[in-house]
Amino acid sequence: MGDWFKTIARVRIVACALVTALVQGVSFAAEPSADHIQPSHIVIGLDISASTPLVSSAPYAANVARTLATMISALPPRSKVTLRTLGDYNPRDELIRQDWTISTLNRAEDVAGIVQSVVGAIPSLVAKGRIRQQMTTNILGFLQNMAQIVDCKAYRTDVVLLSDGMEDSPYVRLINTQATLPLPPSSIFKDCEQLEILGIGSGSRDPRLTPYLRDQWGAWAKAAGFNSFTGLND
Repeated sequence: MGDWFKTIARVRIVACALVTALVQGVSFAAEPSADHIQPSHIVIGLDISASTPLVSSAPYAANVARTLATMISALPPRSKVTLRTLGDYNPRDELIRQDWTISTLNRAEDVAGIVQSVVGAIPSLVAKGRIRQQMTTNILGFLQNMAQIVDCKAYRTDVVLLSDGMEDSPYVRLINTQATLPLPPSSIFKDCEQLEILGIGSGSRDPRLTPYLRDQWGAWAKAAGFNSFTGLND
């Protein structure tokens, strides 16, 4: 009998709590389904100019390929992945140009596997001549083009560059700490989440170059409207 009375008491406590919540306007909403989670858009730029580790270092390529795969495999449905090469400024000559939308046909883990395989193979493809390394590094031109295809209000948008961050174009040559990266004229990436450069300053013999490049691109990202910037050397 004692256990029976305890059970009745617990039921009355729960019932009273529910009534109180309803009176006070408290709602008991269900957890959002995957279909109601805001989708993401990951834009990946593969810098295949001659100075970058992506074209010459297999360990670097393998590491960043795994990082990208981890990011992509966690994407919710309706998310987008954009994969492009960059270097010389001529969008028509992009050697890799792929787009995916995460769905039952393009599962996140499958897209992650494809991107990991492609990125990890870049040094080998360059060495075999199947991908032509570029002689200039027009990162700014690439970013300006990508700003036209993103919708940072509808998607959480991250732009990830596999690059040393050394702009070498008609805009500026960031080969020493005397040059200054020109800021964008407007917030072309307003409300976008993050600009991330993996490999910034890598390969340089000047230890001052990495923090300088990080500061230059951090200021650019802020002026462009990104919420944050990350520049990783290792």
